[in-house]
Amino acid sequence: MREITYHREGDYFVPNVYLAKDEYKNDYHIGKYGHFYHLKLKYLKNHKKADYTIMFMDSNLRKHIVETDKQAKERFEILMKQMLNRNPIDENLKNIDTLKWVGLMNNYKRSVEEIILNEFIYI
Repeated sequence: MREITYHREGDYFVPNVYLAKDEYKNDYHIGKYGHFYHLKLKYLKNHKKADYTIMFMDSNLRKHIVETDKQAKERFEILMKQMLNRNPIDENLKNIDTLKWVGLMNNYKRSVEEIILNEFIYI
């Protein structure tokens, strides 16, 4: 096992953990939900939970980010379909009042993203 070194940020000592360069060479393009995983690391750091350092040390971080991103994208599609089935938006509204249609779709999208963030990121 590697020795963990730390640096000081304010009143806290933060572990010096970095990804190996080989882990960046994978073909999968990480989307925004994978990048939101960074928020989860900040959340864990701010709440003094150190289990995220284990993922860095075991080199499982990229794998976990990719899996989280894929699951979140699938869940987004499912929830958007459910949202549109329960609260349909007339497609004629797109031609009649485009701004209203865009506003409704953005509202649905933000609601679904909030659910995803609560399910995948802030768990």
